[in-house]
Amino acid sequence: MKNRIVRGIAGTFILVSLILAIYVNQNWLWFTAFVGANLLQSSLTKWCLMDTILGKLGVKD
Repeated sequence: MKNRIVRGIAGTFILVSLILAIYVNQNWLWFTAFVGANLLQSSLTKWCLMDTILGKLGVKD
């Protein structure tokens, strides 16, 4: 369950930041890059901050 929520949040962040980059300011692409870097880091280290936050909020695996 937590894995699906993390992927949903990441996908939402990416899509929202792309929309903001198109309509507000291109600097929002830095947020897109940050999310992508976090996804890459998570795949290499098997640790994800969002996973930790969701665990503290009581979301089960």
